Amino acid sequence: MKKKIQFSLVYRDMWQSSGKFQPRKDQLERIAPVIIDMGVFDRVETNGGAFEQVNLLAGENPNAAVRAFCKPFNEVGIKTHMLDRGLNALRMYPVPDDVRELQYKVKHAQGVDIPRIFCGLNDVRNIIPSIRWAKAAGMTPQATLCITTSPVHTVEYYAEIADQVIAAGAEEICLKDMAGIGQPALLGKLTKAIKTKHPDIIIQYHGHSGPGLSMASILEVCNNGADVIDTAIEPLSWGKVHPDIISVQSMLKNEGFEVKEIDMKAYMQARSLTQEFIDDWLGYFINPGNKLMSSLLLGCGLPGGMMGSMMADLAGIHGVINSTLKAKGEPELTTDEILVRLFDEVAYVWPRVGYPPLVTPFSQYVKNIALMNLLTIAQGKGRFVMMDDAMWGMILGKSGKIPGTIDPELVELARKQGREFTDADPHTLLKNALPDFIKEMEEKGWERGQDDEELYELAMHPEQYRNYKSGQAKKNFLADLEKAKIAKMQSAGGPKMTVEELSAFKHAKADAIVAPENGQLFFEITGDMGPTRCIEPAIGQQYKEGETFCFIQMPWNEIRRIPAALGGKLVDVAARQGQKVLKGQTIAWIEREG
Repeated sequence: MKKKIQFSLVYRDMWQSSGKFQPRKDQLERIAPVIIDMGVFDRVETNGGAFEQVNLLAGENPNAAVRAFCKPFNEVGIKTHMLDRGLNALRMYPVPDDVRELQYKVKHAQGVDIPRIFCGLNDVRNIIPSIRWAKAAGMTPQATLCITTSPVHTVEYYAEIADQVIAAGAEEICLKDMAGIGQPALLGKLTKAIKTKHPDIIIQYHGHSGPGLSMASILEVCNNGADVIDTAIEPLSWGKVHPDIISVQSMLKNEGFEVKEIDMKAYMQARSLTQEFIDDWLGYFINPGNKLMSSLLLGCGLPGGMMGSMMADLAGIHGVINSTLKAKGEPELTTDEILVRLFDEVAYVWPRVGYPPLVTPFSQYVKNIALMNLLTIAQGKGRFVMMDDAMWGMILGKSGKIPGTIDPELVELARKQGREFTDADPHTLLKNALPDFIKEMEEKGWERGQDDEELYELAMHPEQYRNYKSGQAKKNFLADLEKAKIAKMQSAGGPKMTVEELSAFKHAKADAIVAPENGQLFFEITGDMGPTRCIEPAIGQQYKEGETFCFIQMPWNEIRRIPAALGGKLVDVAARQGQKVLKGQTIAWIEREG
């Protein structure tokens, strides 16, 4: 029998590569024990980039979600890992050193074992400081090679980077094939090269299935020494996501590798729960196109995780381009025609900006340049006319060293605009920021949180966190969800419904929870029967018959418990924490099961 191969479930990336949002805390708590029961996973990706930020956008506390999701895995010895964008940490733009260093202290305290640290440019200067901070915090740093296919991205190129990050303290290497366009032969040779020189280094392969190469790539890396393979589960496997654990386990087992067996009862339960989360609300933000594989990805190299946002952006530009073409008396473009043009334009732009690996945020920058080029070409203005500071920042070297050579046309354009190229270490261009955020929290009376996790969240995602604290994020999210529900219903041939009509339809199958008296509404109280600060319960939360739903503090200060009637799933909340309610006013609706 060949060597043992371990598997990781990339539950975070399954959702990121499918749609916009991540499951709520209560949903993660439900799925975690089922993942454990499957018995096949030694690792689970629980959080990181595109987790915390979208939780805040949904009006949820990501710190509570991360702790709750990691805890059951910690208790049974399953390793948890997170996605870490190096210089950009968990966001799309550079993060100061003091905030990055705090991240590892917070994440370790929350139960995260392994940060997967990557730089979209494979610039080790953006990775090595994070390796050191992670080790100091007690974590196992996994340094990442962002895989792509270009004339400059050779086995030798990647092997040299691996040597540097291992020398700096990386205990594991991830081959991050974010678009699935890494050629299997190259991946196999690279794995062998690293393992030959560093036999004790754990190698984990992360390959998306978009263009159809992933299964061949998995076989190649395993036959050349890889230790851990990232996989997904139905109904969010394949497409632009990752191969399913059943197929990967079967292939490697029959190849003679030692692999764990899958508890199929638990697999089907996890499959069912994931589908339930989709049906509940997450599916309203999933692009159906992300369920499909496409060989076109081999040409443009764009990653699965950004396909949803790209199609949304393309839809807006498509209309403007067609309006421009119509005004000029030229034929309009179909969706397929504009998509092919975009892919061709990405292929044109990519080498001219130096072959940056197409991973967050550089995939977005290259895509955005290509999109703007399509528009300005249609307008007769040519290329590279509409580029913002972020796009230029990549080209000028402010995010790190570009692997290839910048086209002379862009060099000259930068000179004419007074822009300067730099080879400075990117993190030295940023000043520490925590003192300002600490001052802001003190002025607003905000708690820094357990292990400074709330401070960290504010510093990492300032605008999103402020909107979350104000309650505006939750209001915006619920409004967007209602719009998405209407759009889906109408696209499926249903009746044209307003938000009010849809609300009435949704409530028709639910029991109303009403205020029995005039008073002030609280969803939680302290042990001494006083109200406590909290947010409204999450839509989809399950209640048992007679279970406490909320409390009403009446004018004479008596506090009355309000039960969840006959129990079921919370489908809507009509009143907010601390709100004054009148006798008979509807507080929420709960839909009974069956």
